[in-house]
Amino acid sequence: MSLPRDIRAFLSHYHGQADDAQASDNLLFYQNRLRCQPDDLLISEIHESWRKDYIQLEYNHGYIQWLFPIQETGMNFEAQALQPHEAAAMKDDSVVIERIKASYELMLDFYGMRLLDVETGLLGRSEGYAARYKNLMQAPHNNLRITRIFKCLSEMGLEHLNAGFLLHVLNEQSEHKQLKTRLLKDSMDKWWANCLRNEAEREWIGLTIKKSRNGDIFSREQYEASLKRRKELGSFADPQCANP
Repeated sequence: MSLPRDIRAFLSHYHGQADDAQASDNLLFYQNRLRCQPDDLLISEIHESWRKDYIQLEYNHGYIQWLFPIQETGMNFEAQALQPHEAAAMKDDSVVIERIKASYELMLDFYGMRLLDVETGLLGRSEGYAARYKNLMQAPHNNLRITRIFKCLSEMGLEHLNAGFLLHVLNEQSEHKQLKTRLLKDSMDKWWANCLRNEAEREWIGLTIKKSRNGDIFSREQYEASLKRRKELGSFADPQCANP
């Protein structure tokens, strides 16, 4: 399967793109020193007031570029593309990284999920997940948002969280017959599963998804064990198996 152009750019670390040293809106926003537009809110205010505000999170299309900046433009022309110098500064700021994690958890709840272990990326279902899963399947523009979230987490040194999300969704599809719409699976297979710059993890997850699509069951037990193995051994590959 050939990779989409935006994924190729992402995997190349946006090779050849210039860094605008004068542009720092994303850094300032995550330092709580700049209000996002057009909503005119600080990041702390979004975290405080938007949790479980599912109408706002679904129908407001201006915030996602501010919460998850990447080195690509989007539909909100009042948001700035992430600059490499911003990404470096944000990664080195522990307060910013905690806010990025809070943004991720905000969106996880919107999608019917919750973060159980920030070190491994393990997810579970949130309270009231069924309605949120239904919304995710019926509003496919969220598939694009999730691609952006994954790219941003990778830029911020939090790429390990991407696999936790991917494998949670795979388990839901495989074992529980949830989140199985054609559009969602297409986004997952072509975009989400390739938003991993770690080549070994990308290959392992791609193969695991392929096996599931061909009928193998990817159980909750396998999901939890794979994340535990990566944490302990540094790799998803099971050293006791000939195949990953």
